[in-house]
Amino acid sequence: MASANYTAKDITVLEGLEPVRKRPGMYIGGVGSAGLHHLVWEVLDNAVDEAMNGFAANIWVTLQADGSAITIEDDGRGIPIDKHPTSKTSALEVIFTVLHAGGKFEHGSYKTAGGLHGVGASVVNALSKELIATVKRDGSQWEMRFKQGKPVGGLRRLGPARGTGTTVYFHPDAAIFPKIEFDPQVIKDRLEVASYLHKGLKVTFHDETSKEKSVFEHSEGIVDYLKKIVADRGARPVHDAAFTLVKDDALRLDLVLQWTEATDEHLRSYVNGIPTGSGGTHESGLRAGIGKAVRNFVETHNLSPKGVTITAEDIREGLTGVLSVFVQEPQFQGQTKDRLNNPELLSAVDGLVRPGLEHWLNHNISVAEAIVARIILSARAREASRAAQAEVSRKSATSARLNLPGKLSDCTNASSEGSELFVVEGDSAGGSAKQGRDRARQAILPLRGKVLNTESASLAKVLENKELSDLVTAIGCGLGKNFELSKLRYGKIIILADADSDGNHIATLLLTFIYRHLPQLITSGHVFLAQPPLYRIDIGKDTFWALDDAHKDAILKQHTKNGHARSTPEITRFKGLGEMMPKVLWETTLNPRTRRLLRVEVTDQIVTDRVINELMGKDASARFRFIMERADEAEELDV
Repeated sequence: MASANYTAKDITVLEGLEPVRKRPGMYIGGVGSAGLHHLVWEVLDNAVDEAMNGFAANIWVTLQADGSAITIEDDGRGIPIDKHPTSKTSALEVIFTVLHAGGKFEHGSYKTAGGLHGVGASVVNALSKELIATVKRDGSQWEMRFKQGKPVGGLRRLGPARGTGTTVYFHPDAAIFPKIEFDPQVIKDRLEVASYLHKGLKVTFHDETSKEKSVFEHSEGIVDYLKKIVADRGARPVHDAAFTLVKDDALRLDLVLQWTEATDEHLRSYVNGIPTGSGGTHESGLRAGIGKAVRNFVETHNLSPKGVTITAEDIREGLTGVLSVFVQEPQFQGQTKDRLNNPELLSAVDGLVRPGLEHWLNHNISVAEAIVARIILSARAREASRAAQAEVSRKSATSARLNLPGKLSDCTNASSEGSELFVVEGDSAGGSAKQGRDRARQAILPLRGKVLNTESASLAKVLENKELSDLVTAIGCGLGKNFELSKLRYGKIIILADADSDGNHIATLLLTFIYRHLPQLITSGHVFLAQPPLYRIDIGKDTFWALDDAHKDAILKQHTKNGHARSTPEITRFKGLGEMMPKVLWETTLNPRTRRLLRVEVTDQIVTDRVINELMGKDASARFRFIMERADEAEELDV
């Protein structure tokens, strides 16, 4: 029970490094695996600081054979060993035994540094069963040993030595950490990142537990790092050459960006070589700069899409980037340093990124247009999925068989490979197609009349439309955010409409729906247009099929050329697919050996988006303008 007497003698003053051992979480974030590895990062950061300021070119890290002791060596200047004017002990002892002691508070020794609070080395010492610091400088090698933060004997001179540098060996205290075995892979990953962030730095990792040696050195720095991230994530880049920005004025900044086809943003940021997993003002400045640069480019080049507003999230969807800044006085949130709080960094980074990225976009127009097309696509997809999520439930390939539309005549093949879905205009054409098809591999879905124009209809209306929801159900992939290509029930989705202007209109309406709401089907090459004939031409005993007037004229011309002028060609024009006998439809349009299919591809996203929006959208003035400009090109209007 707590005592009622509370006096001055109850106040505990923790001396030296006692507070660290009493409350390790305050200094390293906890005593779990992350806290244990944080000890390595504290010593490593000190070695990296030497490299960052041009005093070291090599760092060697060794995980000892027992897996619970680490040695970190650098070829920097070496920790000073002369007596400290205030404490009258060696500077090395002060650094390892006094909290808030270090060479990074003033700017004379280090221009920028990751170790800022002056607690790193002393905290590692306090939480180690044993720590040995070895220094080479001024022609001699010196050593000092510590146990649980306290010196074991004084500073000893081991003998003459060439070169300079610092070596720190430490073994974490099992009384503090429940588990003291280090994870070699975690250390390896951090060392590799350090070699990317500091061009020219060579980091060698010896893993004595597995007798493996790894060397990390990257001459291209963070450009190499970005390539690795993009490759590891497996997302296809939208453009080949990444955007790079290097500044070394008041603020030293290294930035590399690349848009990919991933659906999320992936940004890794660092301050003075330390990863800031929780972001901070430098990341906020970067995001603001990217947003402004892209918007300015879109507005300048009149690329704004109609009917959808581009958000900051759309701009950054699929963006992969690495940002590394070096700041003289960084203000981190806590000793674990995973968030930067400097308010001035927001405008500083924004002020560098916006003009730099805008200039790059304006001087790489083809790349910039590919990026803008990617952004518009994500904005359209977001709009479509927002409403779709609430309305349409995804049908899986297996369970969907029970809920398939009644008018779908499915094929017997259970696999999507080799299966085809013909989306047919009208019930009569559907009847011919059903009779003429290969039942094992070909499914038929007849649609009644003209489907809804999804470009000028509200999303709620699109999702209520019976014909379109039947089509989505039959395909089996779902819609919007619920879309899964792996659930596709057919390898080919084939639009089969009449060869006349009405048929072309219906095909256009279906393509508009697929382009806006199921774009992945087009990009992955699953959408096709069937080519049914418009004319049957009988010349003597031979029968020819013509797709259109031009094709008919070419056949007749060839017939005259071949000297068959005596036999008069008999020409039959089909009014629609429903007029064709099932056998004829099979021979001309359905049989994979004799038919012609057109694969639907999008070669220019921006142009396609604009054309569909103008010709199918709500704004009639765009269509009027199109008709007026092209009126003289019109031939034989089908009215």
